[in-house]
Amino acid sequence: MPVLYEKITKKDPVIKGWSGEQKFKAVMEDGQLCLLRISPERQLEKRQYQFSAMEQWAALDIPMCRPLEFGVCKDGVYSLQSWIEGRDAEDVLPTLPQAGQYAFGLDAGRILQKIHSIPAPADAQDWEERFNRKIDRKIAMYAESPLKYPGGEAFLRHIARARHLLKARPQCMQHGDYHTGNMMIDHAGHLVIIDFEKADHGDPWEEFNRIVWCAQLSPAFASGLVDGYFDGQVPMDFWNLLALYICSNTLGSLPWAIPFGQREIDVMQNQAADVLEWYDGMNNVVPTWYRKINGQHSAR
Repeated sequence: MPVLYEKITKKDPVIKGWSGEQKFKAVMEDGQLCLLRISPERQLEKRQYQFSAMEQWAALDIPMCRPLEFGVCKDGVYSLQSWIEGRDAEDVLPTLPQAGQYAFGLDAGRILQKIHSIPAPADAQDWEERFNRKIDRKIAMYAESPLKYPGGEAFLRHIARARHLLKARPQCMQHGDYHTGNMMIDHAGHLVIIDFEKADHGDPWEEFNRIVWCAQLSPAFASGLVDGYFDGQVPMDFWNLLALYICSNTLGSLPWAIPFGQREIDVMQNQAADVLEWYDGMNNVVPTWYRKINGQHSAR
């Protein structure tokens, strides 16, 4: 039953992000600020699942936008979340020294450890079967795309030789879009995680497939993210699987970008070129953005 929703006195649109939801900065009767998100009612089950996941994560004291209320209103399915006052991590990180960027990366990695502490539903589909279907779909999309990446065959070759690594992978709950674009630095200087609207379950290491965005912005942050998650002891199996996940993601990104126009096409072409450079044409599974600053890790 809506309680908080009925206490909204003012709504200002928030024009940001790719979710397709309506988002508002809502003012409550008592002056409290909240984030109001509204989705079509057909997404009720999906949004309820994601809100429930947020409640489980909030119970672990993860620094995040807190889930306050979920329900159905005349405009669709809504969720009310705490409003985070602060600055976007993407804006803050480039202004910091390397050590500061790395320290926030460590925080992000440790937070992700907590996010992954919640197991996937008992009836979760076998990961190898599920992700292989996803790979096949992205390969088909790329094959049918009128545009191709220079050197893109390297992604296809790596996928072919690494797919066997998907066998018997564990699964947990995932944020679903974990990168600096969904993080803020609050006024107290703490990292806060936002935008849980892609929450899902799967291989915990697949969650790192968005690290390319972090690495482009801040190699130090990306390195800290990995080190924080693994307490500084990064297994080689992680790098092998991460390269597979990044190859799959990169293949699907170009067909996705085409309907959005040349600007997004250029973003994905440039990102693919960066990935090929980091991985030496997919011949080295440890990316150079990690190794370049590895010397800092022992000097924390």
